[in-house]
Amino acid sequence: MESHIGEIAALLTAMFWTVTALAFEAASKRIGSLIVNLLRLVAGFVFLLIFATFYRGLPLPVDAEASTWFWLILSGFVGFVFGDFCLFQSFVVIGARISMLIMALAPPITAFFSWIFLGETMTLWNLIGMMVTVLGIAFVVLSRDGEEGNGGIFRRLKFNFPVWGLLLAFGGAVGQAGGLVLSKYGMKDYDPFASSQIRVMAGIVGFSLIITLRKHWKDLFHATRLPKPMLQLTTGAFFGPFLGVSFSLMAVQHANMGVAATLMAITPVLIIVPSIFLNKEKVTMKEIIGAVVAVIGVGILFI
Repeated sequence: MESHIGEIAALLTAMFWTVTALAFEAASKRIGSLIVNLLRLVAGFVFLLIFATFYRGLPLPVDAEASTWFWLILSGFVGFVFGDFCLFQSFVVIGARISMLIMALAPPITAFFSWIFLGETMTLWNLIGMMVTVLGIAFVVLSRDGEEGNGGIFRRLKFNFPVWGLLLAFGGAVGQAGGLVLSKYGMKDYDPFASSQIRVMAGIVGFSLIITLRKHWKDLFHATRLPKPMLQLTTGAFFGPFLGVSFSLMAVQHANMGVAATLMAITPVLIIVPSIFLNKEKVTMKEIIGAVVAVIGVGILFI
């Protein structure tokens, strides 16, 4: 069991992210994605603070080296501030289920970044896996539209969902991939929960600056007085910034990065059933097939 701790952590991460995606989608539609981003990081930091005090005997990661702080802070800005800002806004535009499907691109992008910045090898299977993942996603988000033209019928591709929402979700995938690579490089053998604290602190600073520039503090204080979105937000924070992020770092620390990324990428499949029963979404067979193909592509990517 201990030899597979990384793989188990990655599988649990996928489950945690399923819960947090649905919770944050609901909260973001009520109080806005920007407000949710900051409040869930604050809530997540409180959970991490309490846990670190009992687990490590250190409430804050004061034992981390300067280089660890630097790379994890950078990871927090890339993954949380940029990536999650895009992802949470995509929840509002296209919903959590389709957003998390686009997030299946994160592992291929992670592999690409690892090849560019860490010098890791790209094999033929890597390229095939990327193509299969992209095809699975394209199968869901694209369709053919018949139109009359030049005396005949021609068919052209069209998007089934708003392009802006798809681009936001793609930005989320890029941010998550960049944040994961930076985390692995900076964390090394340092404690994953303490590493999450550093990343979350960076995210809190980043979103506080954005809210200050946009003058949304009044909206934030108003949101804290709304019971239902605050419950959704707190639930998402527990399974996201606290458990999800920490277990994702544990996964890449103890398992092969490709295997970990593959297991964490099954969220698009896991989220289908709760989306049907909780959000009453109509999920087509085409969308189910596309999600499964995308996850298979992620698996091929790391053969």
